[in-house]
This record gives sequence, structure tokens and C-alpha cells, in this order.
Amino acid sequence: VQLQASGGGLVQPGGSLRLSCAASGRAYGRYAMGWFRQAPGKEREFVAGITWSGDATYYTDSVKGRFTISRDNAKNTVYLQMNSLKPEDTAVYYCGQGSGVRSGNSWSLRADYWGQGTLVTVSS
Repeated sequence: VQLQASGGGLVQPGGSLRLSCAASGRAYGRYAMGWFRQAPGKEREFVAGITWSGDATYYTDSVKGRFTISRDNAKNTVYLQMNSLKPEDTAVYYCGQGSGVRSGNSWSLRADYWGQGTLVTVSS
């Protein structure tokens, strides 16, 4: 399985970026997908996830209302539309493929495979 992430870059606060992650190697449409990020000196954290069918999406609280995850199973690609970006969104963003995991009211992704990461820098 290969996951190829792209779309990162430098953007000013308040700006937008769209990340893409193209998957190959196994039945993409059968697996949940998600985005994580890791800022310098911090642990990797869950950002957004989507079920295999796309009928449910999940977000960490800090990005709700600003980020949107979606998938196109015909193109084996998952997207993360990021609006109203803040300096604290600066991180390397990783896409993952695997299974959704519930813990109480929260949902995260237990990834079997990871993409290589794409750097998002929010700065003026």
C-alpha cells in the first residue's frame, strides 16, 4: 500500500489549503481514512477522519468548523480542505488508512499505513 500526500505549503493566517492523499495497493474503498498532524516538539495528533463509505466524518475540536475531510473512492483519494488557518495549525500533516476506533464519544483512526507527510506552515 502506498499513500501519497500533497498540497502543503506556506499560507498566511486566515488563508486556505487543500491537502490530497492518493492511495494505491489495496481496496481503498473498504478502509477508513484520516489525517493526523505533528507540530515541532509535539506528539502526532488526530485531526480528521472519514468512514470507508464517507457517511460519517470526525474532527478534533480545534479544527471543527474550519476543516473538512472528504473522499472520492473512484479516485482513491482523500482530501482535507483547511480554511481560516491559524499559526497553531502549522505542522507536518500525515494521511493514514485503516480502521475507525471508538472510545466513548470520540473516534480516531488506527492506521495500518501512513503517507510520507506534507508540511503546512501558517505564517505572515
